[in-house]
Amino acid sequence: MQRNGGVVGNGSQSWVLRRVRLTWLSFMLFFILVFFPLIAHYYLTTIDEAVGPDKRIFGPRPGGELCEAKHVQDLCRIRESVSEELLQLEAKRQELNGEIARLNLRIEACKRSIDSAKQDLLQLKNVISQTEHSYKELMAQNQPKLSLPVRLLPDKDDPGLPPPRSVQSCRLHTCFDYARCPLTSGFPVYVYDTGSYPWGEYIDPLVKQAFASSVKSSVYVTDNPSIACLYVVLVGEILDSSPSPPPSPLDLEKQLKALPYWRLDGHNHLLIHLSRKSLTQNFLYNVSTGRAAVAQSTFLERQYREGFDLVVSPLVHALSEPNFLEVPPQVPVKRKYLFTFQGEKVESLRSSLLEAPPQSFEEEMEGDPPADYDDRIIGTLKAVQDSHLDQVLVEFTCKNRPKPSLPTEWALCGEKEDRLEVLKASTFALVISPGDGQVVASAGVNMRLFEALEVGAIPVVLGDHSKLPYHQLIRWSEAAIMVPKPRITELHFLLRSLSDNDLLAMRRQGRFLWETYFSTSESIFNTILASVRTSIQIPAAPIKEEPAQEIPHKAGKMAGTDANLADNGDLDLGPVETEPPYASPRYLRNFTYTVSDVYRTWNRAPGPFHLFPHTPLDPVLPSEAKFLGSGTGFRPIGGGSGGSGKEFQAALGGNVPREQFTVVMLTYEREEVLMNSLERLNGLPYLNKVVVVWNSPKPPSDDLLWPDIGLPIVVVRTEKNSLNNRFLPWDAVETEAILSIDDDAHLRHDEIMFGFRVWREARDRIVGFPGRFHAWDLNHQSWLYNSNYSCELSMVLTGAAFFHKYYAYLYSYVMPQAIRDMVDEYINCEDIAMNFLVSHITRKPPIKVSMLRMTPVCLSVCVCDCVFVCLFLCLSVCLSASLSLCPSACLCLSACLSVCLGLSGSVCVRPSACLFVCTSIRLCV
Repeated sequence: MQRNGGVVGNGSQSWVLRRVRLTWLSFMLFFILVFFPLIAHYYLTTIDEAVGPDKRIFGPRPGGELCEAKHVQDLCRIRESVSEELLQLEAKRQELNGEIARLNLRIEACKRSIDSAKQDLLQLKNVISQTEHSYKELMAQNQPKLSLPVRLLPDKDDPGLPPPRSVQSCRLHTCFDYARCPLTSGFPVYVYDTGSYPWGEYIDPLVKQAFASSVKSSVYVTDNPSIACLYVVLVGEILDSSPSPPPSPLDLEKQLKALPYWRLDGHNHLLIHLSRKSLTQNFLYNVSTGRAAVAQSTFLERQYREGFDLVVSPLVHALSEPNFLEVPPQVPVKRKYLFTFQGEKVESLRSSLLEAPPQSFEEEMEGDPPADYDDRIIGTLKAVQDSHLDQVLVEFTCKNRPKPSLPTEWALCGEKEDRLEVLKASTFALVISPGDGQVVASAGVNMRLFEALEVGAIPVVLGDHSKLPYHQLIRWSEAAIMVPKPRITELHFLLRSLSDNDLLAMRRQGRFLWETYFSTSESIFNTILASVRTSIQIPAAPIKEEPAQEIPHKAGKMAGTDANLADNGDLDLGPVETEPPYASPRYLRNFTYTVSDVYRTWNRAPGPFHLFPHTPLDPVLPSEAKFLGSGTGFRPIGGGSGGSGKEFQAALGGNVPREQFTVVMLTYEREEVLMNSLERLNGLPYLNKVVVVWNSPKPPSDDLLWPDIGLPIVVVRTEKNSLNNRFLPWDAVETEAILSIDDDAHLRHDEIMFGFRVWREARDRIVGFPGRFHAWDLNHQSWLYNSNYSCELSMVLTGAAFFHKYYAYLYSYVMPQAIRDMVDEYINCEDIAMNFLVSHITRKPPIKVSMLRMTPVCLSVCVCDCVFVCLFLCLSVCLSASLSLCPSACLCLSACLSVCLGLSGSVCVRPSACLFVCTSIRLCV
């Protein structure tokens, strides 16, 4: 038992000892393998810090002692080799990155080149297509260019015309020698000097002076009688207080035949008698005038030759011109009196006939007097006055002695100033024609007629047998009411039945007739010549162009392109023409304008005195005509099938032939701004040329380099600094379309093309971008001008707008000078004046096109900044001239409105009537 137990005990002890030894051995191995390297690493890393730098073992030593050791040298070589390789790899990486960047740039440049090449290819295709189209048009026409006909000249001997059956049967085809007036003659007129014939000393000096002044200003008068088409002789008015009696009818006939170019029968002669009084001598009565035509205010039936003689207006203003600023406005339509009449009946026809045997003009009217409705007229008018239904003023006896007048004619009462004051308060003015039907026209009736027109009273002519001046050409029914005398009982009902719209239209037309044909001695003389010229179908003289005095300049740099203004993405806005710029056709309607448009020419502004190269009112062909025989010059979209995108941009389309436009840019000593604006026009489709109006007396710098935009840039020198220079019809402008733009205006190419396409469909209007609004301020009784964003628009500023060159002629040569003087005085308002002018001519509002990058938002925003301090006066001037639309501004714009409305008398464009072209058209661009 013990032995066994002892054996067991000894065995367990030895196992424990072995277990302890293994544990200790493991611990020692762990210590050696773990802690000893850590201690060695710590020692090695700190030993160099504990000793001086000269005793370092592992760190770099001065002089490279460490590298002397062989194994350390190997390590150094390895490190240097690795460092060099790393540097080479970094350099190679940077080189590869640079090459990648360069390749990316080349890729982008290639992409842009491809896009540009595609655009150029598309443009070339368009140009080739247009060239082929033009070639086909020329081949289809296959006709020589029309040249002027050979001018006809009369023989020196001038054998004359075959004699008519009687002098009273003279008409143009029997008594006028057309051989002296070829179509291309220019209508030369020779005027006899009043001192060259005996009865010239009896003519009223005021009449002679006014006549001589009018002759001097006429473009048709010539000093060469051998080429003259018409010979004009002034025969009256004769002075009542001349020391010796005027020649008798027989003596006057002899003196007429003694005129140097009378040629036996006086053909192509015009005898003019201008009246200044209501009772004028019928100086040519009982005088055989042969084949000479007579122009005067008073005619008897047996004396007047219909279609040959002329009923002309009396000389209302001999030398003094009317003050347009004092003319009453055309609104309100209805005035204090419904109608007025002041006059006194002179001696009856029968009593005048019983005085002596018939010898004179008055005594020659023989036979029983016609049915005289004057008593019925007096009774009816008095009944209307006594009824007090409407306020009327009728006076049948003069407070003072009446003016002398013809028998059976109502004499004028009082002085002209007094009569005008009454007419200013009258809606209608009664004009009672003479009771004798033999009196075809009388100076007294014409005096009443033109006094009413001058102050805006609508004439009501009682008696439809009277011949009003130029009745063959003027539609008097648009300006006056013609009522037969038997309808006098219905007159009150008739006048009450007219609407305000009709009344204002008649008043406006009467104002136009008075200003254009009867207001001054010059207009009266020009109207007489225009009447004869129209009758023989000769076109008017071409209106003059303003010669452009160019300022030499040099283009020294290629124009760049502003990406914000010219980049249109993948859109091609139209072909950039590679051929030279082409001008709009001119004077295509010389003969038709004179013959077929006679009534429109004579009854619409500006009248028949000028021949225009082209007008925005010319007729257009129907849409199918360009495909059926009349397609010359047309560029239908998609060849006629329409389209959008590229098809739409490749052609202008529309119902008018292809055309270009001219940019007219006004500038004043802002060279850098100007150069930037010119550069932005580079590559603009359909641009003909750029006309820079240099408005400064100081010329541009000699070293100024102008951009080369691939088109002519014409720099025009002006005589003075005037904003009116913007609208001068420069001869350098050869297109119908003008884009008037300020030198600091920023418009993108697609916006300009958008405006141009809109203008082509509304050629008679102003089409532009910045809009304005004018209205009447009830609180201050003046015109307001709103320059803020507004949903009500009545005009478009011409700092960025398209308009027809026709309006430049009217602005510079036809519009009242008072408006242009106002623009020079305030150095402002020229855009207001142009808006008035265009609206006055067309009776239409302008068109505002929105910028394609902006969407109009109409909010109730009220911002009052009275910056435009001068525009109120300008607006007043425009509204006082013969124009009829205008806006205003804080102080100076209100004056513009007042003057414009005063000179024209009416406002045509209603607020909010201004058309607003939405940006939805962008879908077609």
